[in-house]
Parts: sequence; structure tokens; C-alpha cells
Amino acid sequence: MGLKDELGFFTGRANPELAKKIANYMGLPLGKINIKYFSDKEIHVKIEENVRAKDIFLLQPTCPPANENIMELLIMIDAFRRASAERITAVIPYYGYARQDRKDEPRVPITAKLVANLITTAGADRVLTIDLHASQIQGFFDIKVDHLFASPIIIDYFKKKKLKDLVVLSPDMGGVRRARAYARRLNGSLAIIDKRRPMADETEVLNIVGKIKGENIFIIDDMVDTGGTLIAAIEILKEKGAKDIYAACTHPVLSGDACEKIESSPLKELIVTDTIPLNEKKKKSKIKVVSAASLLGEAIKRIHEHKSISSLFE
Repeated sequence: MGLKDELGFFTGRANPELAKKIANYMGLPLGKINIKYFSDKEIHVKIEENVRAKDIFLLQPTCPPANENIMELLIMIDAFRRASAERITAVIPYYGYARQDRKDEPRVPITAKLVANLITTAGADRVLTIDLHASQIQGFFDIKVDHLFASPIIIDYFKKKKLKDLVVLSPDMGGVRRARAYARRLNGSLAIIDKRRPMADETEVLNIVGKIKGENIFIIDDMVDTGGTLIAAIEILKEKGAKDIYAACTHPVLSGDACEKIESSPLKELIVTDTIPLNEKKKKSKIKVVSAASLLGEAIKRIHEHKSISSLFE
């Protein structure tokens, strides 16, 4: 039996373009599935081909609208479980609610754990994701998690710029490990922003640790949401005499007027992946998209064939 007979690759409605690219990479057709709304906006799913005893991979990032995409994912997983799929892997390039990963004040939920429980209860056997906001979220699942990194894709793109005097900057203390890995592979030095958040969605930059004056700066983060942290960082970097400033993130959430703020800022370029689809309004000249399709496609093939995933990053 060939790959086509043993492996089924399906997608929800969250990011069909990425799904098509992954299917092309693997040389497989997208599975046939019908997803629609009832008149009261309930989601209805019907799998339109036989999936009994197949190894199913189901692509559905839980990007905005997060609640709708999560519910669609859960319903699809349940449909495949009841259709007797041998194994179901939820391919979630962007894992929503990841920022709610701890009780940082009284009487708040740990929603990242709740969503993990829902995915497990629905019937998923495995999760494949990219650049979780916090690595410990892997431990929230009672099923296997394969955690990929977008760094090889972004680094390959950025290396072509051949910039000298490069400093890789982490926008917070939590991202230091990621920034250090980028700095090592790009032959750059490391800098860190020490920041405080007086309120949710507000950022106050206090200090920058590292040499900035006269350097080209590459800011690296897992996501850009409102753009507040990024714009604040750019402003203080310019004040401290930085030359050209670039940035990259895996997940372009880009809510509100984030795209407009980025476009009008001194930032040279924001490199993002296609874990979250960008609508026409968000496609700006300074935002460059590199695809995660080959990374995800190769990981899917290796999981199916019981081969190493970690060797992708060695």
C-alpha cells in the first residue's frame, strides 16, 4: 500500500491555502470533507470518503475567529473518530489561547490547558504544532505533541540579506532562548528588552541590554498581535542609534490596526509565516510571508513513517 492509501490529509476552513501547499508538497490530494453551517450557525461536518483504519492528519490552526475554529476542529476530530480512523493527528500550526498558560492573578482560568483537554477528549491521538507561545504547553496535553520551530524557514530567508553588524533582539526575557538560537545561526550578537506590562495589551519598555548603536537589528518573536511591543521596541532602538531594523514572527495575528502601525513605522521588513492566513487588508509592502508548508509536510510524512522529527532541526 502506498502513502495515498494509508494516510489521509484533511483541512478545516481556517487556513485552506496552507493545506493546499502541504498537500502539494506531499504529493497527496486533500481529503474530501463537507463543512457547512445550519441556519442557526451550528457547524455541520461530513467526511465524504472512507477513512476506516487510515492515519488521519487534520489541519486547523485555531486563529481568529478562535472560538469558531476550535469548535470546528473538535467536531471534525469527533467525526473522524466515529468513522473508525486508525489515528488522528490534529495539525495546529497556530495554537490559540496559548497566552493564557498560567494563573498570573486570582480567579482567572488556564485556558491553554482547557483547550488541550477539549482536543484530547474529542479524540485526537496526537498534536503537531509550530512555535508554541510557551513550551510548557506541551505538558498540558495527555497525548503526544510534536513541537516544530519556524526558525529554519525564517533564517534561510533572512540569510539572503547578508547583513553585517547584526544584533538579534529578544522583545522579552521569555524569548531569550529563541533569540540566542537565531543569533548563533546568523553569526550575530544578542540583545534583550527589559519590559513591563502595566495593563493587558499595554507595554512599557524600560531598558535594552546589549549593544545597539550603529548595528542592524533583527527582532524575533513567536507572534505579533496588536503590534504594541514591536512598535515600542522600534522607537527605543532608533533613539539608541540603531541602523536598519527588521523583525520576524511565526504567527501574524496582527489584530486591530497593527498592519497600519507596522507599515508607517521605520521597520524595514516584518517576516512572517503562513500559519495564520493574511486577508487582503493585512497584506502590506513591509510584511513578507514565507511558507511553513514544506516543514509541516515533511513532519507529517515522518510521523506517518515513524521517523525522527528532531533531525529536521539538527
